[in-house]
Amino acid sequence: MKLYTRFLIGNQNRYSGVELARVSGVSNMAHDAVDRWLASAQRTPAQLWQYTCSMVDRATGYLICDDTLVDKRYSRQNELARKQYSGNEHGLVNGICIVNLLWTNGDEYVPIDYAIYQKEYDSLTKNDHFKNMLDTAEKRGFSPRCILMDSWYASVENLKHIVRKDWHFMCNLKSNRLVSVEKGTYLSIADLALADRQVRQVWLKEFGSILVCKLVATNGDITYLATDDLSLTDYAVFTSHFEQRWKVETFHRGIKQTTGIEKCKSIKAASQKTHVFSAFVAFVRLERQRLKSSVSWYEQKALIARLATANYLANA
Repeated sequence: MKLYTRFLIGNQNRYSGVELARVSGVSNMAHDAVDRWLASAQRTPAQLWQYTCSMVDRATGYLICDDTLVDKRYSRQNELARKQYSGNEHGLVNGICIVNLLWTNGDEYVPIDYAIYQKEYDSLTKNDHFKNMLDTAEKRGFSPRCILMDSWYASVENLKHIVRKDWHFMCNLKSNRLVSVEKGTYLSIADLALADRQVRQVWLKEFGSILVCKLVATNGDITYLATDDLSLTDYAVFTSHFEQRWKVETFHRGIKQTTGIEKCKSIKAASQKTHVFSAFVAFVRLERQRLKSSVSWYEQKALIARLATANYLANA
């Protein structure tokens, strides 16, 4: 595992068993040995916790849930991949969907759990994975400041699942979600009289009292935010908490650009799962080093390439 995760960090574009065999420094290492290890290692998301448990403060911080698509558009026979919607591409892309749970205190990026979405095999929806990961986090002793997620995970069932743990949530709501300011009368949140920078208490249909506000982008797009924490009546404080949700987007970009998570060539499900797990461990290693040295994930990768280039120029 250590050799493979270091290889994912050190390599720049060829994430294959053949390439690892060439650069490993292990005598008589064959690429078949790498392939066999990937297929048989049987790493699971639950094992990620042993790499990250010492990095988090379970009594504070935020837990952020979101999913991302590992692009496999050129791997049609991949056992884990299927056509799924990609937010980046705004359309269907062949890929592996991963639901992630990230812990942050505002400065750190620590993935504590993930699940590979395969509803056709395990009958679990993304929302099922979301609730399962929150249950696991509760068993591990987490007491977060807030659970952050986008509107996909903001169903009434999910919101109730969170508050039953005595946790708070913050999310954005779709514009057609029904709220009430007068008992028995509902309107879509888009039709709610909501002034700029106003925080208003309303009744979310089938849930209960929440606070809502809206964010207006420079292009005029409106995002409606909601929380069950009725103490967040100050607009600036409210929105500052929600801004932490974007940490998961930074994490998604980072793990894709620095660990080769999308680059495994194997079509076997077991091998892909081991590779994905290894990519998470590689990212954790990069994050530990970033916290220690203040060198970004990307610069750590660049330093490796720079050293190799300098060595080549010195000896060419």
